[in-house]
Amino acid sequence: MSTVTETQKPTTQPQELPAEPRSRRGTPTWEMARFHPYQGEWTEEQYLSLETNHLVEYNNGMLEFQSMPTKTHQRLVMFLSFLLNEFVKCHEAGEVLIAPFRIRTSDGKFREPDILYLAPSRPQSNRFAEGADLVIEVVSEGEDSRDRDLVEKRIEYAASGIPEYWIVDPETKTISVLTLDNDAYKSHGEFKPGESATSVLLEGFTVDVKSCFDAAFVEEGTAEDTEQTKG
Repeated sequence: MSTVTETQKPTTQPQELPAEPRSRRGTPTWEMARFHPYQGEWTEEQYLSLETNHLVEYNNGMLEFQSMPTKTHQRLVMFLSFLLNEFVKCHEAGEVLIAPFRIRTSDGKFREPDILYLAPSRPQSNRFAEGADLVIEVVSEGEDSRDRDLVEKRIEYAASGIPEYWIVDPETKTISVLTLDNDAYKSHGEFKPGESATSVLLEGFTVDVKSCFDAAFVEEGTAEDTEQTKG
């Protein structure tokens, strides 16, 4: 009969790390990524030091990259930002900015709303603002984008205390205006073509919904039409 003189421990082999990709012609320049932190390890300061014109948001150490906006999206942003900026300038009521400009919604979270309004009393620096007083998001194409603007940001903006949130939806051609009630948003109205969206925060600011979407969905001329015009 054999006796066990020592406890045998299972040996574990160290896991091999996947080989780091090397760039070749026609592939991303993978080596450049090694100059940046790993996803999940970005600090606020490292994020704020990024110099890019692309929409990049920050969520607890992770960078979130937004899809490139369409022409329809940008037309809506231009139309609405012009109206809001003219109203705010006329009333000397603060400042209107467009993306990419960052707002901190909580510790470890930064967003870049399509349009934001900052009251004169809002704490801010040249790089970002602490929250906002009104934000407007134009919903981009795709289910992920719709979920982000309609669900995730609705919760996040309310939790950060942003008094008013406008959601402009090209798919349904509606403008939803949400106002803060304690720590959640309630609907002030979902406005359709033939109606005017109204602000609670900025009394007197209205947007004609039909004019807004008419400006976005402009009929594009054909190349043949363009040549005839030149001739």
